[in-house]
Amino acid sequence: MIKVLFFARLREELGIEGLQWPWQAGMTLAELLSQLQGQGEPWASCLAQPNLLAAVNQAIVDSQEPVDDGDEVAFFPPVTGG
Repeated sequence: MIKVLFFARLREELGIEGLQWPWQAGMTLAELLSQLQGQGEPWASCLAQPNLLAAVNQAIVDSQEPVDDGDEVAFFPPVTGG
């Protein structure tokens, strides 16, 4: 299983802080994201943001990062300030 966390606006829009997701051998972050988006709305639109950031085990990674069984994956929008 993969622990998936959502932060900031994503957490509010999805109405969930996190979930457990089944792991599959050879899974990448992009594949996990695609599976989550496949749950329909609001998942598809919330997770389709072009500047969405992701971390695996608290390290920012790109979409081709492998995801292993037991990993913690976090999705969050870019930080803005002002």
